[in-house]
Amino acid sequence: MDLTTISKAIVMGVGALGPALAIGMIGARAMESIGRNPEAAGKILVPMLLACAFAEAVAIYALVIAFSI
Repeated sequence: MDLTTISKAIVMGVGALGPALAIGMIGARAMESIGRNPEAAGKILVPMLLACAFAEAVAIYALVIAFSI
């Protein structure tokens, strides 16, 4: 293995860690909110999906950086 492969693996590992934690926290808080107030599920869904999309974008940026190395 050369240093390029190792650096790509490190970039993807670190770049995926943050979004994975963020999406987990977003989902947990959304489910907790829906559990407390089931009538608000429709109002919670759209912001939850948007937040997940923004968190996933960070992982995609890390993938782009890993490919550019």
